[in-house]
Amino acid sequence: MTALPLVLASASPRRRDLLTRLGFACEYAAADIDEDSIPYRTPREYAVKTAYAKALKVAEFRPRALIIAADTIVVLDGQIYPKPADRADAIRILSAIQGRTHEVITAVAVLESGRSAMLDAVSTAVTLRALTLAEIEEYVDTGEPMDKAGAYAAQGRGRALIERIDGDYFNVVGLPLGLLLNMLESHMPVAEYRKRLALLPNPFDGSVGKQPS
Repeated sequence: MTALPLVLASASPRRRDLLTRLGFACEYAAADIDEDSIPYRTPREYAVKTAYAKALKVAEFRPRALIIAADTIVVLDGQIYPKPADRADAIRILSAIQGRTHEVITAVAVLESGRSAMLDAVSTAVTLRALTLAEIEEYVDTGEPMDKAGAYAAQGRGRALIERIDGDYFNVVGLPLGLLLNMLESHMPVAEYRKRLALLPNPFDGSVGKQPS
């Protein structure tokens, strides 16, 4: 077991909040990478490669750390819907995925600086209810969609757009906590974090957050 400082390679306030709620003491370092230049054959491969690239970037200036990186994408019919570029793009994305079931994939990389990384990903099916253009525009004008993959936030006002989630809710928020704890287990004790995870509320099953099996 290592006692290295944990570093989250992300500027996402949602990922920071999830780790804080589990009780992790983390440092934070945003990873500035060119996500558009990453080659891939499948959306899952893209997410995994992007998470790994973020971890490697932070490792360049954090030589003694355990680095956590993640990348979340929304996929429908094989097409990746990233964060919207502007208001019109957010409307376009939501118009394309409303009333349909899409896939949210979050890849996670856990890298001990100077050693090999652990890489994995979780997929969750999300169904948005049918939305009118007026509803979409009203939501986009809140500003919430602008830094979210797929142009919605399951933990915010966007919750009202969602009809159903099949799978890991925390994956949709941006960090599959059950998977992360499984990956961290070879580096630190995680039993207490698992207990806290079981108590986190999940608004889409009416009970509490559940770890993926």
